[in-house]
Amino acid sequence: MESSATIALWVFVGLGWMAGIVMLLLVMLFVYDIFQSKHAVLRNFPVVGHLRYFLEKQGEYFRQYFFAHDREELPFNRATRNWVYRTAKGIGGIVGFGSTIDHRQPGSIIFVSSAYPMLEEECTPAPQMVIGPDCEFPFTAKQIFNISGMSYGAISAPAVRALSRGAAESGVWMNTGEGGLSSYHLEGECDLIFQVGTAKYGVRDEAGRLDDQKLKEVAQHVKAFEIKISQGAKPGRGGVLPAVKVSEEVARIRGIPAGKVSSSPNRHREIKTTDDLLDMIARIRDVTGRPVGFKAVISNQRFPQSLFECIHRRGIDSAPDYITLDGGDGGTGAAPQLLMDHVGLSLGESLPMLIDLLMEADLKDRIKVVASGKLVTSADVAWALCVGADFVTSARGYMFALGCIQSLQCHQDTCPTGITTHNKRLQRGLVVEDKAKRVANYAHWVNVEVDKLAHSCGLANAREFRREHVRIVQQANFSIPLDVLRPYPKREKKPDIKLVN
Repeated sequence: MESSATIALWVFVGLGWMAGIVMLLLVMLFVYDIFQSKHAVLRNFPVVGHLRYFLEKQGEYFRQYFFAHDREELPFNRATRNWVYRTAKGIGGIVGFGSTIDHRQPGSIIFVSSAYPMLEEECTPAPQMVIGPDCEFPFTAKQIFNISGMSYGAISAPAVRALSRGAAESGVWMNTGEGGLSSYHLEGECDLIFQVGTAKYGVRDEAGRLDDQKLKEVAQHVKAFEIKISQGAKPGRGGVLPAVKVSEEVARIRGIPAGKVSSSPNRHREIKTTDDLLDMIARIRDVTGRPVGFKAVISNQRFPQSLFECIHRRGIDSAPDYITLDGGDGGTGAAPQLLMDHVGLSLGESLPMLIDLLMEADLKDRIKVVASGKLVTSADVAWALCVGADFVTSARGYMFALGCIQSLQCHQDTCPTGITTHNKRLQRGLVVEDKAKRVANYAHWVNVEVDKLAHSCGLANAREFRREHVRIVQQANFSIPLDVLRPYPKREKKPDIKLVN
């Protein structure tokens, strides 16, 4: 009994000490809040005012689970994310009791079904397409829907490994992003496109200039090169990798100091004019023998018009082998909100503009178009093909396939799913073998479903999509065909694309 009483006494004393410490901390916080001058709420409501900031932060995460409707959340709503999750798990996009899309909303897309859809035995898979057929080493792209640029450093090593393996299994290409080529990209032996960013990570000399010898070394492992002029989330701003994510390995691959912010220039120092851009394209193509294109966001017709005029002046051989068009509503791990919200045209406006200008310049056969920017579903991909794109790439769609829950922590190194963090404990949740299979499933089924959507429109495969096969809702219960809303240029020439059976 005495022993039990002694234990109870010590527990009581311990709890008293703990309560005293807590009270002391609260008093110290109370005093600090009263005398600090940065936050009016804390100055007027010391201690309890912290609850306001806590709830505000938690609201970012709880809205998507409890308050937002399935179709209203941004940047991607719950219905879209769940569709990707199911597709990646291989359980299909089957739902019951009707669609939750409100087709009365302007901008909604409706595909034009055929009275006589194609039977399965009448259909053929979408043919492969050659990029840069006149290059020393042309690139035969196997699939329509591929993986957009995500740098190692911005995303984790397990994420890159899973993407590489999944890409190889499904036959899609993977863009390295501007962060250079790592061993993780090579692990799956997939088709790779190397992105040359404004800082030229991985292909730069000590002064940060383009290095021909390093280009040759990289060319042994990749199928094509992409010069990044700008990207959707931050046109006019170079890539930014927070210091906390610049590990020793990331720094070595990029050729920069570890533990310091990795900030790319706003543009390539060598590229001040359209002629400069074409000069760099020619240089990389001559050095590597690989197809070369560029990635950009457009905000009006002036840039593409000047580019196409310059190509005709210099000769058709000077043209890029492809253009990756990013929408102004594209995403990235870290970008100024001002640029993310207000700069650059969305793909819905810029893609028809670019395709029309290519047709008017009689360059559509020569230059392939890759559409990129918030296109994550089979319907999104089919819409881009109807407009005139040759390929579609996605980054965030494949992040969802990896398990991304849209926690909006990409820039903080605290990603709860291990995709955008270098924290080993958090990376442990991303099992490479499992996620690689999900990436492969997602890529496979999107490409398959795009063909199936074409079949319902009476087409043999998705390469036959044209603007008349989709309608755009203008107002409730009124839609018009895309070829009426965005008519083909009068000088249209039917594409004579090179396909591989």
